[in-house]
Amino acid sequence: MKVTLEKGSGVRGEMHLPGRKQLFCLLWTIILLSHWVHGQHCIWYGECGNSTKIPEKKLNCNYTGPPIPLPDQEGQDLLKDLCPGLVYGDNRVCCDTQQLKTLKNNIQIPLQFLGRCPACFFNFMTLFCELTCSPRQSDFINSTDFSAFNKSTTNVYSVTYYISLTFANAMYNACSDVQAPSTNVKALSTLCGREASQCTPTNWIQYMFDINNGQVPFAINPNFTDVPIGGMTPMNNETFNCTQSLDDGSGPCSCQDCSAACGPTPVVPPVPPPWTILGLDAMTVIMWCSYIAFLMIFLGAVLGAWCYRRRMVTSEYGPILDSNQSHSINSDGTDFVGDATCCETLGERFENCLRVLFSSWGSMCVRHPLTVILTSVVLVSICSAGLTYMRITTSPVELWSSPSSRARQEKDYFDQHFGPFFRTEQLIITTPVNASFIFSPTSGGPDIHFSSILNITLLHQVLDLQTEITNLTAEYKGETVTLKDICLSPLAPYNDNCTILSVLNYYQNSHEILDREIADEFLVYFDYHTHFMYCVSSPTALDDTSPMHEACMGTFGGPVFPWLALGGYEGTAYNNATALVITFPVNNYLNDTEKLGKALAWEKVFIDFVKNYDNPNLTISFSAERSIEDEIDRESNSDVTTIVISYVIMFVYISLALGHINSFRTVLVDSKISLGIAGILIVLSSVACSLGIFSYIGIPLTLIVIEVIPFLVLAVGVDNIFIIVQTYQRDERMPEEELHQQIGRILGEVAPSMFLSSFSETVAFFLGALSSMPAVRTFSLFAGLAVFIDFLLQISCFVSLLGLDIKRQEVAVFVGMLSFSIAVVNKVEIGLDQKLSMPDDSYMLDYFGNLSEYLHTGAPVYFVVEDGHDYKTIEGQNAVCGGVGCNNNSLVQQIYTASLLTNYTKISNVPSSWLDDYFDWVKPQSSCCRYYNYTGAFCNASVVDKTCVHCRHMTTTGKQRPNGTEFMHFLPWFLSDIPNIKCGKGGHAAYSTAVDLIENNTDVGATYFMSYHSILKTSSDFIDALKMARELTDNITQAIGPQNKTYSVFPYSVFYVFYEQYLTIIYDTAFNLGVSLVAIFVVSTVLLGFELWSAVLVSFTIAMILVNMFGVMWLWDISLNAVSLVNLVMCCGISVEFCSHIVRAFSVSTKSSRVDRAEEALAHMGSSVFSGITLTKFGGILILALSKSQIFQIFYFRMYLSIVLLGAAHGLIFLPVLLSYAGPSANKAKVMAARNRFVGTEREQLIY
Repeated sequence: MKVTLEKGSGVRGEMHLPGRKQLFCLLWTIILLSHWVHGQHCIWYGECGNSTKIPEKKLNCNYTGPPIPLPDQEGQDLLKDLCPGLVYGDNRVCCDTQQLKTLKNNIQIPLQFLGRCPACFFNFMTLFCELTCSPRQSDFINSTDFSAFNKSTTNVYSVTYYISLTFANAMYNACSDVQAPSTNVKALSTLCGREASQCTPTNWIQYMFDINNGQVPFAINPNFTDVPIGGMTPMNNETFNCTQSLDDGSGPCSCQDCSAACGPTPVVPPVPPPWTILGLDAMTVIMWCSYIAFLMIFLGAVLGAWCYRRRMVTSEYGPILDSNQSHSINSDGTDFVGDATCCETLGERFENCLRVLFSSWGSMCVRHPLTVILTSVVLVSICSAGLTYMRITTSPVELWSSPSSRARQEKDYFDQHFGPFFRTEQLIITTPVNASFIFSPTSGGPDIHFSSILNITLLHQVLDLQTEITNLTAEYKGETVTLKDICLSPLAPYNDNCTILSVLNYYQNSHEILDREIADEFLVYFDYHTHFMYCVSSPTALDDTSPMHEACMGTFGGPVFPWLALGGYEGTAYNNATALVITFPVNNYLNDTEKLGKALAWEKVFIDFVKNYDNPNLTISFSAERSIEDEIDRESNSDVTTIVISYVIMFVYISLALGHINSFRTVLVDSKISLGIAGILIVLSSVACSLGIFSYIGIPLTLIVIEVIPFLVLAVGVDNIFIIVQTYQRDERMPEEELHQQIGRILGEVAPSMFLSSFSETVAFFLGALSSMPAVRTFSLFAGLAVFIDFLLQISCFVSLLGLDIKRQEVAVFVGMLSFSIAVVNKVEIGLDQKLSMPDDSYMLDYFGNLSEYLHTGAPVYFVVEDGHDYKTIEGQNAVCGGVGCNNNSLVQQIYTASLLTNYTKISNVPSSWLDDYFDWVKPQSSCCRYYNYTGAFCNASVVDKTCVHCRHMTTTGKQRPNGTEFMHFLPWFLSDIPNIKCGKGGHAAYSTAVDLIENNTDVGATYFMSYHSILKTSSDFIDALKMARELTDNITQAIGPQNKTYSVFPYSVFYVFYEQYLTIIYDTAFNLGVSLVAIFVVSTVLLGFELWSAVLVSFTIAMILVNMFGVMWLWDISLNAVSLVNLVMCCGISVEFCSHIVRAFSVSTKSSRVDRAEEALAHMGSSVFSGITLTKFGGILILALSKSQIFQIFYFRMYLSIVLLGAAHGLIFLPVLLSYAGPSANKAKVMAARNRFVGTEREQLIY
């Protein structure tokens, strides 16, 4: 029998074997030999010609012989490092040393991204090692095309690689979760040529082997099958899943890089169900029941009292009818002496002391008016002179965040160690043009819809706009300032291009690249569409793998992530974006006013330019860092006219209301214009004195102080003016009583009431200064002093002017309101919508609206590890890092876990980790960390120099993480390394500011790990984000375990200092209002003559007004924040005016019954309160509704109107009724003293 061995077997010849037995043995031997020979068959060996596709890369030489032992030690070492699975015997393989070097160079980028997960990288290297060097290549690789190299040798130009689908799936599964820390995305987004979520086992391998990807010099066509095809057996080597340890001792992948290693997915804590009763809001049900119960009890009590009085009480006229003797109510005053208690006697004596003191003072002021007025003017002038030292705080940080607050201290720490957060200039661009279109890829696949804003004509127009902005210049102190002078350039000084986060950076901000295309006369194969689709999938790519070979990385050397540059799309359908977002980050400066001034000057030019930019095809909303502060200043200036008109209206009313106008002809005589002017001047003088005194001390003013305090002091001051003037107008001068004695007596009667209200307000405001909120504290200090100075000027200067001027010429409803307000008090929204801080016509309103509508990510959040953590030890590294061997509860791992629950934690991305990237950068397998052998200086990976050697040796120790001094030796090199095509892990761009090196670069101080918040739209979103970030860092601090150490981990984002106040706003509100009420109660108790029950009623009524204010806030959509809290504190003060005068008049009344005393108090004081506060304020408040400022419309017009109406209703309706039912009994000592004072005068009251 003749047996011929085929060419493919590698053996040729023929044999003659006699006999069947021998033939069978021969066939068996041939089969075994065939398998052995076939397994040792190569398809290439060595490198020959250059690739026509990528000329700088080599093609392999065609070779069909057996594998060959590696000839040198270098090759054997490389084989051991790269492909340890092929190390066996004399290392017979199908590649030479040069091919191994090429393999090492080619896997540098994958190594840097996938090396974090040993199992993933092992499987990945298996795929390429089997392709490059396997001694049994011919089992699963078939050469399909060749090209000539020389006369005797050909190049392999195309192969088919048969890969087991099982292997492909296993490799993909092990790598699918691996993170790229510096970019906050998955590694496959960079290595798969598309978004990681769209990557599959097959298209990943197809992309890596695609001859058009810019990396592969010849065609490799993968064929995925689990069964042999055409005599080819698919490569199906052993794989490891990401939870397994490798044979070389490498541990399993971390949870961050392997979701299977994480255990159960964290579950969001259930939202506490609302408190309900019978399916209804519990507070509403409780308050309704309470109100109904009150009505039943109240009506029952009234009915019972009526029945009792009808049966038991005789006519009050009985004693009079039975006697002919005249009865003076004063005649039997001595009968009460034994009934007066010690406390009543003490109260009467204290009241009498105040009366005598103020009577004497008033008499003196009228007798010496010029002296008093001139002295007042001098003192006011001296105090007001402090206004020359006045500083106004407009900085939102200084206004709303206390220097001692946690957020402020953390901001200061961040600024000092890493520099202040950069300034942001941003455009959001949409189009009214309907120019959407369908793109049909020539490479196959479904049609792709592109939105109008991505039309190339509009992109050119946007690029023109962007270019004009980058070319803007400003003048600052005679210097020309350009964007390059102030912009953020992460690769400076090597690359001074400004960071511009714009989709046009995918085209290198070039019209030529945007227009570039590869086409023939029939079809367009590659153009801006294909480049866009590639870049949004792989924004870190340096080559789009098309024949154009354009980069996606921006001109500034960093990636432009689509979720930062596009808006208005769903999921990852970036092609459907309806908005372009262009962001110009600008450097911020902590203590360099010169550089900050340049930035402010350029921003002003930027704002003016965009305001005046006109393109009918583009709709632009924009913001600069200075925009909010500018608009607040403009808003304040624009409201000056509104405020002036408001005060003019109140002045006119005061002048007319203080007089008794008999006819139009005598209006100038009858009206009290001079007193009206004096009253306004006294208010302004008291405010000026307060501002001046605190300016002397160095306490800065705020806009709230300037806008609110005059209103407050006018409310208090006008009320007191009306009380003095109207009491005088109702009074009749006694016989032989001179004017100064009459006014002194009147002042003795009313000044204690004025002193009660003013001193209560002053103490309440000064105690309000205990608040930690700067705006509330500053307001309280200025308001307390202004109110007290106003009182002093009224009882001195105004009394003197009054003397000169004279010489010239029902309950159930309220309980229902209270019940309703209590039911909704917990429903008042917390926070301040930033749109409300802008004027109605502000360009920022459009920007804020588009910000919420189009943006897909929130503000960056930095997780800061304070100075003190030891990164040089394995334990310290494991507590922070997120790679192999790191703790399951490490800092990076906890942030990663939080990012899985975005809706709950408000963390949207895994953190960028300088530590993990540093470990990848310093690996000996990587070409990143090298140094010049002779000088010891750092050698960048892009440098080709034989004297550059690896930082660490390929030994067991060298492959481990660096620690101790070695850790610090290479870290500065990492932080200064510029990323490039050979080493994408260089840390200069991403981490140059993230690590604070201390002690001459021998230790690590403070560091941060950056992530992003999810998109935050409402105040509650911002508050929840801050709260959850702090909870997260508290857990991290505890997990790191800094026992007996002072450092901790804290989160920092630019908005924290503004929203921290809302974490404690409920406590601050309760504290400030509670302290104010306590102060009012204590002062009222003392100044009402130690009548405890009267003070209780005053405090209770004011508390009702405050609770009802919360009901109004809920009904009128007024949120609780620092502005509304200031107004609530002011509400306390104004409410004292509505209540204290009525209660004191009730207290000193000598009438016999509560009803009569309440009537007398209302008759004598009610008109002054009504005309002095209610009507005076009403006209001025209505003008505030016309303000352009939304803050004025909502927090001043609405709240002031509510304060006045609620105060008037409670003070003039509810309180008299309450006093008639539950008022304190008459102070017998006061009644006796009053009767004795009027014995024998015309005022002695007789009852017959």
